[in-house]
Amino acid sequence: MPRSTEPSGIDLLRIDDELTDEERLVRDTVRKFAADRIMPHIADWFEVGTLPRDLVPELGQLGLLGMHLTGYGCAGMGPVAYGVTCREMEAADSGLRSLVSVQGSLAMYPIWRYGSEEQKNAWLPRMAAGQAVGCFGLTEPDHGSDPSSMKTRAARGPGGSDWILSGTKMWITNGSIADIAVVWAGTDDGIRGFLVPRGTRGFTARDIHKKLSLRASVTSELHFDEVRLPADAVLPGVKGLKGPLSCLSEARFGIVWGVTGAARSCVEAATEYARTREQFGKKIGSFQLTQRKLAWMVADLQRAQLLALHLGRLKEAGRITPEQVSLGKMSNVRTAIDIARQARTILGANGVTLEYPVIRHANNLESVLTYEGTEEIHTLAIGQAVTGMSAYR
Repeated sequence: MPRSTEPSGIDLLRIDDELTDEERLVRDTVRKFAADRIMPHIADWFEVGTLPRDLVPELGQLGLLGMHLTGYGCAGMGPVAYGVTCREMEAADSGLRSLVSVQGSLAMYPIWRYGSEEQKNAWLPRMAAGQAVGCFGLTEPDHGSDPSSMKTRAARGPGGSDWILSGTKMWITNGSIADIAVVWAGTDDGIRGFLVPRGTRGFTARDIHKKLSLRASVTSELHFDEVRLPADAVLPGVKGLKGPLSCLSEARFGIVWGVTGAARSCVEAATEYARTREQFGKKIGSFQLTQRKLAWMVADLQRAQLLALHLGRLKEAGRITPEQVSLGKMSNVRTAIDIARQARTILGANGVTLEYPVIRHANNLESVLTYEGTEEIHTLAIGQAVTGMSAYR
């Protein structure tokens, strides 16, 4: 018997039929959580610029935090299950997906992969349960796409045991609500990762306000004023840019999937609107121009979903490369933005209100286009993979 298509009714290629039973269960569980817990409130949260912190333990109870990691209280799910989770989260809002992916892929992942056993046991079970929130400090006010030029420094203190950390990090998701910050800093031994707990003397966080994108997300500036850290605060398992860049690849994989959720939400809203809105005595969905828009939106969405699934199976087989993730992030985010903008035209003036999700998704996707590697940076990564020549330097 063929598997049924996803409930949205726009999966014309039956892509979700390729999911396993476990992956479809994850899909349905996360979709129900988003429908029941997020969707009734998300427009208000976006308007006032907040995302309640009490969502975090609820996400932990569902096993969604660090779900693609094994051990230490993590669910140990596969890459596609994680991708489907990101898709269903971002169908609700990019800020919700950002909360989950920063927690799991940018904060928990470096501890899981590069941390000591003591660090793993101290933080991962609490983070998986949603009892502790993490953030990832790499980007600086003057150094975004070029993290190798970061000014944040960590040096050995008197006696050579402790570390003294100084610098500023910018545009940090979860920053002011984080219990632990994974902070990357230059040292005499190369770039290293440090675990900086909330409340450490000299560590302050300030929220960034007046955003018109990712409003349902906490975005902060982190400042470190000669923060003294013990010797065991450093992640022992990695040196150099390999550390933060590997974390970004994990998070970018989630974005490849996530933006297809935002795009799907826009297609659904535009389709429903076209079925009910009347002009010139007819439903606008019966006009050829509107059907052409919807047809291309669905075709573009399905291509993006196929790309996400293909990368998920490559990752599952241990064959995925950073360049492939760059291609997925660059292509799918651009596709999602185009779909959101086209959907807005179908809704007309109604498309710019928070009564419908389209303008919220469109605004959010402008941030997703930039963070975790701008479109330009991913273009150059793919160009280098194709030509064998670097355009960075």
